[in-house]
Amino acid sequence: MKKRGDLSLSFGMIFSIILIITFLVAGFYAITKFIGFQQTIQTEQFLNDLQNDINKMWKSPQGSQTIVYSLPTKITSVCFEDDEFQNLNFISKEILAGKKIENIDIAKTIQEEDPFCIPNIKGKLSLRLVKDYGETLVTIER
Repeated sequence: MKKRGDLSLSFGMIFSIILIITFLVAGFYAITKFIGFQQTIQTEQFLNDLQNDINKMWKSPQGSQTIVYSLPTKITSVCFEDDEFQNLNFISKEILAGKKIENIDIAKTIQEEDPFCIPNIKGKLSLRLVKDYGETLVTIER
């Protein structure tokens, strides 16, 4: 009778260890998904903020403004290129979707280099929005 008690105790311990391992794995999985979701939100926030800042500059008669945006560090740079479907692309280890940014003078932006890339340094991207008097679109500079 004593051996049976020892055997059931060991099954209980094994079951407890399996449950603990399962909870730890589920916790790590949830944390990694949450961090990935946070980076996606940060990227979308950058795109919205950039479009809003460009629209403000586009509506003004003239102006120049340097703005610093936050981006996930997995993105190494943001590039502008002449493409009818998406003129902003992300350079990253992962494949990220680009976006069509409205109201920018892409021809003047990429005049010096095509594609025109701005590096993401420690999660910060600094770019300058310029619109001269008489121009209809905004130019992006470093």
